[in-house]
Amino acid sequence: MSTLRLYADTSVFGGCFDTEFSVYSLKLFDEIRQGRFLLILSETLLVELQEAPDQVQQVLANLHEDHHELIEKTGKIIALRDAYVSTGVVGTSSLLDAEHIASATVAKADLIVSWNFKHIVHYEKIRGYNAVNQMNQYPGLDIRTPREVVE
Repeated sequence: MSTLRLYADTSVFGGCFDTEFSVYSLKLFDEIRQGRFLLILSETLLVELQEAPDQVQQVLANLHEDHHELIEKTGKIIALRDAYVSTGVVGTSSLLDAEHIASATVAKADLIVSWNFKHIVHYEKIRGYNAVNQMNQYPGLDIRTPREVVE
């Protein structure tokens, strides 16, 4: 079986230090280090992490480069992000959330994980993202919490 390509948004990194989410976020990063997942990093994620506390930044710093790959922000990502907003899946205040989803989609992630229940891990949002993806000839997304994907 091949390694699953996983996109984790910033909430998963911060979740390592949140009482409610730490067990599953930490386990997810352990499984990334064990090779179960290849972590996809976007420029959007890296910018958000630069603004995060040092301990949150260290989560990424503690991963070996073999455990992740970086994707660049492209015109395709911007166009898809804008399509999520223009169709009303999310509002302009959630532009970065839409950019995370667009980055994962264009990078062909097998799975997106997040603790953002308002704009990402929400059944209406997932349906909306997938409808826009279908209209733009992209595959559907599987969006879960870390709790749902760790062994």
